[in-house]
Amino acid sequence: MGLAVAIFASAVGVASAQKLMIYSILQQEYTVEMVREFTRETGIPADFVRASGGQIVARVIAEKGAPKADVVLGGASNLHESMKAEGALRAYKSPNAEAIPAQYKDPDGYWTGFYLTALGIGVNRQRFQRLFPGKPIPKTWDDLLDPAFKGEIVVTDPVASSTSYLFLNTILQGRGWDAGWDYLAKLYPLVAQWPSSGSAPPRMVGTGEYALGVTFAHSLAAVIQEGYRVELVIPPATGGDAGSVSIIAGGPNPELAEKFVDWVLSKRAQKFHSDISLTTPTLPGIELADGVIAVDSIDFINYDPVWAGDNRDRILAKWAEIAD
Repeated sequence: MGLAVAIFASAVGVASAQKLMIYSILQQEYTVEMVREFTRETGIPADFVRASGGQIVARVIAEKGAPKADVVLGGASNLHESMKAEGALRAYKSPNAEAIPAQYKDPDGYWTGFYLTALGIGVNRQRFQRLFPGKPIPKTWDDLLDPAFKGEIVVTDPVASSTSYLFLNTILQGRGWDAGWDYLAKLYPLVAQWPSSGSAPPRMVGTGEYALGVTFAHSLAAVIQEGYRVELVIPPATGGDAGSVSIIAGGPNPELAEKFVDWVLSKRAQKFHSDISLTTPTLPGIELADGVIAVDSIDFINYDPVWAGDNRDRILAKWAEIAD
């Protein structure tokens, strides 16, 4: 998957030629809106490179010692944990992070969550009813193991996509190592495609290419708002994580990086991002737009992002054995 680059170079209120460089894991359209709004509000010019979570993590680690970017925007907290473990991040505790609950931020300040995600199952009702008349739609993760669904499920590639890596951890942490891999080994042959982008499954389900897809609930809510006949199911014992922002150690513009983190964690920016992405903000008390799911209505597993980050290589190596 190629890297998408967009440039925003407004110099309003900025005396120098400094320009913030952002590595973004957010979807392209959300990155564009967030960077544009940041520059509009602060006058600080910014460029961004957008790629999948796996690509961004690899790039930040590869550039350690001579980083080309200042911040990482978005992506599950386990990705930021992986970069922290490699010494590629710098700690920064923004004053705007004080009101964010402790479970959504690193205690040492290496990353802070600004939105919450939950995994769900998308069902294209028309295709499902045509292919499986009389069969109830899947309501649990175990329901996806029905052999009848072979070739009708789409899930992203966990090597490239933080969405699917969270799904692996949902199963492994929720069921235990051995039982989790047993489940994943049974699911693998039923899945028709493993695209690299987290935005692919909701689109493929929405357009009726597949009957079922595993992806983030907010991505499914977005295609539903666009008018697609998709049903959103959030299974019990689902996974969720805090999409986070972090500062790259030794980046070229450390002061601008802190200003960006302050802005992202502000109530105004969290509301803005929630409205466009339909994710749930981490700051309490923000009014939720239509389609945004309240966090207390979801049955989450006790997800450990530190374990997910520390065991990333081990998990993906085991996954490669299944996918081979």
